[in-house]
Amino acid sequence: MFPLPEQARPGLMPTETVSFENRRGQRLAGRLELPPGSPRAWAIYAHCFTCSKDSLAAVYISRSLAARGWGVLRFDFTGVGDSEGQFQDSHFSANVSDIVHAARWLDERNRAPALLIGHSLGGAAALAAAGDIPSVRAAATIAAPSVPAHVRHAFSQHVDRIRDHGEVEVEIGRTGTYRITREFLNDMEAATLDDKVRTLQCALLFMHAPGDTVVEVEHASNLFRIAPHPKSFVSLDGMDHLVTDAADAQYVANVIDAWSSRYVGER
Repeated sequence: MFPLPEQARPGLMPTETVSFENRRGQRLAGRLELPPGSPRAWAIYAHCFTCSKDSLAAVYISRSLAARGWGVLRFDFTGVGDSEGQFQDSHFSANVSDIVHAARWLDERNRAPALLIGHSLGGAAALAAAGDIPSVRAAATIAAPSVPAHVRHAFSQHVDRIRDHGEVEVEIGRTGTYRITREFLNDMEAATLDDKVRTLQCALLFMHAPGDTVVEVEHASNLFRIAPHPKSFVSLDGMDHLVTDAADAQYVANVIDAWSSRYVGER
């Protein structure tokens, strides 16, 4: 891992609080991580399921990229973190739409994103959104599922109750209690990625830990197999699914920066 210059350490980079509207006119909360000088390109970071823009991975990866000259927008999906809406409205289709609206907001400010970065379910959403954002030239995923419905593993014991009762409050890991509705479940189960990925015209990077017990590495293998060239795979050996170690998060940012430089130049 290449160390950052002292003046560019994550945490010392300027951060701007922003907001924009989703497809329903609800306010989505975001942070712009800004480099010391003019950004050489812009990126969007999509967080993982039940995470937020303020998760360790989101913050450290975004700030590490900013230290290397990127402008990065990290934001909360609908109904998550500081964004308006209800969590049950943060289904897969909404996540994809939120990314597209984030890109439009940046484009309106002459900051059209050239790179999408998505973590776990956010990675699947980034792949689904990439084809609808003309400025995107590269997309990188971190521990992304090849099937959005894989997210059911987080509340698998409640699926039948959700179908029967329409909605159920479920506890997911250590992150909290969430209301999962039948509509939320149906949207996740109806979502597919294969056709989207096969037709993407941007460079693709799939990053995954071989020992990931939340989203198995076979998901990355499936995505890599169906994706068109140019495509790359990087093994995140020894990392946990949420990339909770700061050094691991910085390594991920280093790899994304080096890989994307072949496809994304200065704008």
